[in-house]
Amino acid sequence: MLALFVALGVWAGTYRYFTAQELQRAEARMSLYHSTVLSEIERFEHLTQVLAVDPFVFSGLQGDGLEDLNERLNLFAGAAGLDAIYVMEPNGLTIAASNADEAGSFVGQSYDFRPYFQTALNGGTGTFYGIGATTGLPGYFIADPVLDDEGEVIGVVALKLNLAPFEQAWRDAGEQVFLTDQHDVVLLASDSTWRYRALDPLSEEERARIEVARQFPGQALEALDWNAEAEPRWAEIDGSWRLHVVNAGLPHSWQLHYLRRNDSAVLRAWLATGAFFAISALGLLFAQYQRGRRLGQALRRSEEEEVQLRRANAALAREIEERRRTEMRLEETRGELERASRLAALGKLSASVTHELGQPIAAMRNQLAAHEIKHSPSKLTQTIGGLVDRMEGIARDLKFFARSRSEPFEDVDLRECADAALELMIPGVEAFGVTVSHERPEAPITVRGSRLRLEQVLTNIMRNAVDAMEDAEHSMLEISYGAEGEEVWVEVADTGSGLGDATLVELREPFMTTRASGQGMGLGLAISSGIMDDHGGRLDARNRQDKKGAVFRMVLSKRMAEEVAAQ
Repeated sequence: MLALFVALGVWAGTYRYFTAQELQRAEARMSLYHSTVLSEIERFEHLTQVLAVDPFVFSGLQGDGLEDLNERLNLFAGAAGLDAIYVMEPNGLTIAASNADEAGSFVGQSYDFRPYFQTALNGGTGTFYGIGATTGLPGYFIADPVLDDEGEVIGVVALKLNLAPFEQAWRDAGEQVFLTDQHDVVLLASDSTWRYRALDPLSEEERARIEVARQFPGQALEALDWNAEAEPRWAEIDGSWRLHVVNAGLPHSWQLHYLRRNDSAVLRAWLATGAFFAISALGLLFAQYQRGRRLGQALRRSEEEEVQLRRANAALAREIEERRRTEMRLEETRGELERASRLAALGKLSASVTHELGQPIAAMRNQLAAHEIKHSPSKLTQTIGGLVDRMEGIARDLKFFARSRSEPFEDVDLRECADAALELMIPGVEAFGVTVSHERPEAPITVRGSRLRLEQVLTNIMRNAVDAMEDAEHSMLEISYGAEGEEVWVEVADTGSGLGDATLVELREPFMTTRASGQGMGLGLAISSGIMDDHGGRLDARNRQDKKGAVFRMVLSKRMAEEVAAQ
């Protein structure tokens, strides 16, 4: 009980310490993102003021040189990297724009309903973020009035800045960041499903103001699954708790939110607790060693006494009995030391297995290379080479829970991943007499990801399905594809024993398996779920309702697939 309480104390203390470190890192990242957003907004604040005194703008508002003004605005917008620069009359009608020669030009459109126009018309600098009324694309608007010699407003010059690259930068960094406005509506987010959703339900008055300004046309502005009040510096989003850092030092009452997983602090706290137990075990071994030394000294003393006690038969008998008891205690101590030594060796072996697997795999690759040099490559060598590649990937995945991975993604066709996984399962399929139904679509289903790791997920799912149908009367493996909303998926169904009472949350725990002893380590679904998390997707599982068996579904983002198709 004392050791348990001490271990809990060590874990709690180290967890708080490492959590504080994670918060410091989160605050550092927040400071960086805050600076980049603020500098991007402030970089163009004075451009409209400069354009408001430009002679070309004056001439254009007087009806002269509109073509020259359009060309000038186009040059300015291209050089500054802006979406558009445009000039409006006091009635809100756009008379010149940098996109005058493009489809969806602002010329001829009226924006008198926009708050930034109304502010500029009243002599101030107007700013606004919203979805474009003409293009349907979001942006940040800045506007300033154009004054004549008497100080009267004769027009408004405005620009539109695209802030969407921030979202891609946040996604590329693998971090969860989002920006909210004064109504707590998400404007930008690393997760596109959060965009245009409110942290708290909007009041009718807030919805009315947004509707009048046409800030988010066509958006439901539903409430986000969000809770940031239960505990300081923590927030729950979409059912998951994250470390939460918020910065309110942006213009227009905007707030920048940064979320960070705390898995690293939990892992390091467990490692520290494990180190404490290891040190304690070493102390115990040292104590046992000292005890053995004391027993040895006692044995030597007993031998000296034995010489003296030989003079009396009765004393000799008592000495012999004492010696036997001492030898038995010594043998028990030796057994304890041997068991402790075997446990220590087993620990070192389990720690080095992953490293040692690299040598035979490298040897296999060298042998294949030598064979292909002497002989032309064959289908057998290519197949074995692919298996070696997969063995290397599996060996790397043995380190999956010890460190985070970051490898470049490529365009991957999910159909090809399923084909490769199914090819690997041919021996098992033939051995168990499994019938395969593969509904393969004609069009590619392309996503961004790691081909080998996605193939590993499908291979794990198919292997589990085939193993589950070992004793089934009718063995059928069904592979299908589909799309729901903004997601694409690959589904693998079997006619085996199903999931039973186990849930996916339980099955994805490391070393959790429903197979017989010796037929699996219980790491397949745990590793597969981690791979799906790295790809921004998820792994679903359920029992079949119409017949026996289970269904596993690998779900990925459809938006990512659409971006790849548009390239």
